[in-house]
Amino acid sequence: MAKGLFDLTGKVAVITGGNSGLGLGFARGIAKQGGTVVIWGRNAERNAAAKQELESLGARVAARQVDVSSEEQIIAGYDAVLKDFGRVDCAIANAGLPPPRNGTLEQSTKEYLSFIDNSMHGAFYTLREAARQMVKRAEAGEPGGSLVFCGSLSIFKGLGGKIPYAASKAAMDAAIRCLAVEFGKYGIRANTVAPGYIKTGMTGNAAELSPVDKYFASKTPIPRPGYPADFEGIAAYLCSDASSFHTGDTIVIDGASLINL
Repeated sequence: MAKGLFDLTGKVAVITGGNSGLGLGFARGIAKQGGTVVIWGRNAERNAAAKQELESLGARVAARQVDVSSEEQIIAGYDAVLKDFGRVDCAIANAGLPPPRNGTLEQSTKEYLSFIDNSMHGAFYTLREAARQMVKRAEAGEPGGSLVFCGSLSIFKGLGGKIPYAASKAAMDAAIRCLAVEFGKYGIRANTVAPGYIKTGMTGNAAELSPVDKYFASKTPIPRPGYPADFEGIAAYLCSDASSFHTGDTIVIDGASLINL
């Protein structure tokens, strides 16, 4: 019997890019509600540090080096999860590259394709393989599961010079709706979380706000940047049975910056 509305006891969540930033914020939220967390990241030292932190919250945690641009590594990663824990209840496709810094005309085709392989194809493979395992479990008599993609406001806004970034986010947001429709009969839901400007390792970890932080805070009705801690609750909710009828949605968490004219 569940101990609370967002109780995650017995549930197993895979989080790509879960060793820092937003991914670690998602992981903390799940760990705090008693869920088992499996972190996938390329950096072994960050994986180990995140595992230690999450274990201090009382969670069962595993960490594995996985490059999400590799379909083979993703499949092997899920094989390891099933061997260790026997199930996958939630998958959060969070890993991705930061937006390109040069303009569209300066970006090579190789750079474009590499970006898409990581940020779009990697997210798709992550969620598809999770769905594959959830469907098997549903067919065995236990329906349910949650697929989550970490998007961005570039789903809604044009960003000059950031086509690979925005295209991957928008494409996966459309894919999420397709997954919601296709797998709803198995009790599997699929949703996008679209953050606004978040102060993470990509934007500096210093406690003091940088000029970039201050600029985005000035454009946000709640006048501050977001932080990974702001995403702990949505992760716990989407992975829990409390969200069992919430699917096909794009959930914007941005301090109202998107609607601020």
